Amino acid sequence: MSDPSSPPAPRVGHRFRGFLPVVVDVETGGFNNATDALLEIAAVILGVDEHGQLVRRQTVFAHVEPFPGANMEKASMEVNGIRIDNPLRLAKRETEALSHIFKPIRQAISENGCTRAVLVGHNAHFDLGFLNAAVTRTGIKRNPFHPFSCFDTVTLAGSLLGQTVLARAVEAAGLTYDPREAHSAIYDAEMTADLFCVLINRVRPLFEASATAAPIPD
Repeated sequence: MSDPSSPPAPRVGHRFRGFLPVVVDVETGGFNNATDALLEIAAVILGVDEHGQLVRRQTVFAHVEPFPGANMEKASMEVNGIRIDNPLRLAKRETEALSHIFKPIRQAISENGCTRAVLVGHNAHFDLGFLNAAVTRTGIKRNPFHPFSCFDTVTLAGSLLGQTVLARAVEAAGLTYDPREAHSAIYDAEMTADLFCVLINRVRPLFEASATAAPIPD
């Protein structure tokens, strides 16, 4: 039984003004979210441990069937290495894929006392754009993500580490990056999550100092 006199366990919503940070990476058939296929999506739900440090909590993933009429650029498909005709992909329709991703995110929002999720990504507006386009196409009404706010590890890593490329930023943060695993939505999402956690944990003293500082009078 927990000690009623002990302070409550830290929750991630306190750190991000009621938002739940969720790292997202997508693999696509091009750069245009209106015309190009969404092919993979991975989401890493973050939380805080007993020491108040930001950590990975859960990864969810789906292969996605291209929507009818979706474009797939040859150059993009060569980079991501995805073969949409591979029967082992077990791809889901966009509606099913998004529902699969969103369900545990909604649960984590509730458990952490948050109001909604905020997308974290490396070049985050790219991932958010494809996510929002898929939500619009499918007509899903309960999108847990904020429609335009996001945290971008390109900006954070560029400011704190002097690196903007994911592989270089991960290594500059003291982590290991395997280029053989690159362009897999799961791997890139988890590497981005680890990078984000390292950076946010390093600046935690600044957050705590500002949170306890006296308000500036008007």
